[in-house]
Amino acid sequence: MAVFFLGKLTSFCRAGIVTRMGSMLESFNVRSILGWSAGLFAVALATFLLVALGANATAAGVVFLMLVVWSATVAGRWLSLFIAILCALSFDYFFLLPLYTLRITGIQEWVAMLAFVSSCVVVSRVAERARRQTRHAEQRREDVERLYELSQEMMLHEDPAELTRSLPRLIDRIFALDCAMLYVNDQDRFYSSGANLPSGAEAALRAVMLGSSLSFEVSEGFTAMALTLGLRPVGALGWRPAERLSREVATAVGAQVAIALTRSIAIEASARLEASREGERLRTALIDSLTHELRTPLTSIRAAASTLLQSAGLDEAARQDLAALVDEEASRLDTLIGEAVEMAEIDAHVVRAHLVQQHPRALLEQAVDESHAILAAHRVSISVQEPDDPVWFDPHLLSRVLRHLIENAARYTPPGTGIALASRRAAGRLEFSVEDNGPGIDSLDMPLIFEKFYRGKRGAAIGKGTGMGLAIARAILAAHSGAIDAQSTPGKGSSFRFWVPLIEREPTNAG
Repeated sequence: MAVFFLGKLTSFCRAGIVTRMGSMLESFNVRSILGWSAGLFAVALATFLLVALGANATAAGVVFLMLVVWSATVAGRWLSLFIAILCALSFDYFFLLPLYTLRITGIQEWVAMLAFVSSCVVVSRVAERARRQTRHAEQRREDVERLYELSQEMMLHEDPAELTRSLPRLIDRIFALDCAMLYVNDQDRFYSSGANLPSGAEAALRAVMLGSSLSFEVSEGFTAMALTLGLRPVGALGWRPAERLSREVATAVGAQVAIALTRSIAIEASARLEASREGERLRTALIDSLTHELRTPLTSIRAAASTLLQSAGLDEAARQDLAALVDEEASRLDTLIGEAVEMAEIDAHVVRAHLVQQHPRALLEQAVDESHAILAAHRVSISVQEPDDPVWFDPHLLSRVLRHLIENAARYTPPGTGIALASRRAAGRLEFSVEDNGPGIDSLDMPLIFEKFYRGKRGAAIGKGTGMGLAIARAILAAHSGAIDAQSTPGKGSSFRFWVPLIEREPTNAG
């Protein structure tokens, strides 16, 4: 018997069991004492029942073998080994001759003991392999589900730039990592999940992307991996701890991230190209429109001047009409050039609000005085919410906005109609409005009235205006941190309302 156990101990040592004693002790400390007690109780109960029933060695061997099979299937490695040893000792002590000793004398008893032990070893190994395969299959299933979740999350992001920034956080959350970091080669930028990253992480990501190795182990369990699409490096991905992602899963995640980065870069490049094309198209359209608008009054001026030079057959009334035409078209040309200059200043972002303290009523009265010529045939009313305390705004910019709105109202409404100007304070804003009771704006024109050179059906029909006034007004208000909107009912008039921030105390940038 001693020779048998010595041989088994030697085989265990060869298999590396002794080197794993530390792991066994650690596992024992972690496992519940109740489980080990239950195993001991199960062997003791089975032995008691077999002895009480007077079972022979064959029946006892089958029962103990079933107990070992059950423990190897449901219990851990060390607990099943513990139960197998207890079963072997019980089988030898109670059922093999000589009874109630651990000595084995006969050939049949040796054969039975060897068969029992061999069966326990084989069953334990088969059960452990099946359990390990089950764990691997479950891990692969979880990895596939996480990869699918990552791909779904990446598909839901419509903004490529936002997706690039969110990738480390997505990977960190989905795979339950301590930290994740992404380096994008084309942008030369790093994105992280916000967790504590080890020192040297950025240098490691660059080294991995530029080096020939596919992975690089950094201190504190941080691992980096190159991201390539074909032969082109697109960046690098790092994470911690390294064991959370197997080689296969890390390769799949890297492939998905590389595809997402390449797609994001391609979309951004396409957007920049499209924006460049659209800017060129708008620039061409602007030049064409401006050229057309400038040539129209010039043509009228040249025709009237040529007629005046050939004054034969012209009476005084005709000369006065031609002179008035020259003056009107010259004024129109001056207005067009002024608006073009305004639009150029706005597009160049040189318009800045310079706040001064002033009463809203004073601003409205100043705008009416500056537009008195075009308002001569209209009735103008001014309404200001009381008390009319002074506030801080840029009177020059807001006066330009009011002049554009007043001139539009006077130009498109019949003589004798009323134009109402008003000012009030609401929700932290200083609001102004210009209302008329003219023919109104067509519903099809409303979405486009603030676009450059758009005059609508009515404006194009009567040939008045340049189509830049409302676009200039909106751009000026944007520079003043304000906005504008319009409401109109065909046949009943239009109302334009704009607002700027209400500042009642002296701001730091005043003047």
